[in-house]
Amino acid sequence: MIEDSARESFGKKSALLAVAVGGLIAGTLDLTQASILFGRNIPLVIAAGLLGPRAFDGGAGTFVLGVLLHFFIAFSVTVIYWAASRRLRFLTEHPLVCGLSYGMAVENVMNLIVLPLSALHARGPYRLQDLILGLAVHAVVIGLPVSYSVRRFAG
Repeated sequence: MIEDSARESFGKKSALLAVAVGGLIAGTLDLTQASILFGRNIPLVIAAGLLGPRAFDGGAGTFVLGVLLHFFIAFSVTVIYWAASRRLRFLTEHPLVCGLSYGMAVENVMNLIVLPLSALHARGPYRLQDLILGLAVHAVVIGLPVSYSVRRFAG
């Protein structure tokens, strides 16, 4: 009984650590690359997904909201991978392939579902070069930190 309780407590701590580390690294890398590619005001664009175009007139509060929303998404993506890895063991056994694939899947969900449903209603058109760059970047900066974090801390 005590052993089961200790194992459950360790499992919760390792899950939290996996999500915290994976979400923090993925969120930081993604926000950094987006800021390099699209400019320092990318958090305003993220906030505009919730607030609409008026977010572009916002100040520091709107900027902080964008950063918080970005990290909420990064942690959510990590929680989803962690939860799936509890049933699908190959996600922790093959973090390179699964992480790269997961990062590309996240990019597709963002482009095809989240952005069109956002207050900006972003629907493209997309250039092939931008699609390929988005898939490659998110495979590396989202998928790999998430998959290796889950493998290391909750695997």
